[in-house]
Amino acid sequence: MSTTNYKMETSSNDDHLDRARTAGGHIEDRSQPALPVVHRRLANPAPLGLLSFATGMFLISSFGVQARGIQTPNVLISVLIFFGGIGQYLVGIMEFVSGNTFGATVFTSYGAFNLSYAMIYLPGSGIIAAYTDAKTGALSPDFAQSISLYLWAWFILTVLFTIAAVRSSWVLLLDLAVLDVCLLLLAVGYMVGSQSVLTAGYACGFVVAFLSYWAGCAGLYAGGATPFTVPVFSLSKEQ
Repeated sequence: MSTTNYKMETSSNDDHLDRARTAGGHIEDRSQPALPVVHRRLANPAPLGLLSFATGMFLISSFGVQARGIQTPNVLISVLIFFGGIGQYLVGIMEFVSGNTFGATVFTSYGAFNLSYAMIYLPGSGIIAAYTDAKTGALSPDFAQSISLYLWAWFILTVLFTIAAVRSSWVLLLDLAVLDVCLLLLAVGYMVGSQSVLTAGYACGFVVAFLSYWAGCAGLYAGGATPFTVPVFSLSKEQ
């Protein structure tokens, strides 16, 4: 059987093209990203990456603004490791297989961001313990400065990703641009010790989460999966 989407069949009357079929006899469907299709070769992994990133940002921002008066953010560790971290890392690998350099780079990077952020608050990692006074239990001032440098590094990387997204869509471009502002405010807030700046940074995180949910739903609901579609306002011209 041919490995292409169409194969040539010869009949007694004429030649015609027919859809190629899988080993199980089902029509091979490689379109993206309609659901459900059981026998497709490659699904679109981007919605998973965007939705997992949005969920992680929503939780980070919620704990950052101390929603409901919560002071200890450790409960988000499991979500950041498994959904935001491993989930996005797998998406990056799938984008690599699909030949999408941008998706492979961005999703793998932010998967590592979620994992590394979770490790900071994971008790067994010893990271916070290294900055905690054994007698008083107070955090060293070095902790805030270290977090600041950590966020500056991710701000620089996100700016590079934002430049690479200028021909994608308005939703994705705005998502990364607001993430730039979010990381910048958080980095400055930790550096100067300003709670108001930190609060503004975490507030921007909610906007990032909203735009990431938007972009993720646009891919998830595309191709006839729902009776409606979510626009992303493409920045590239149709060929």
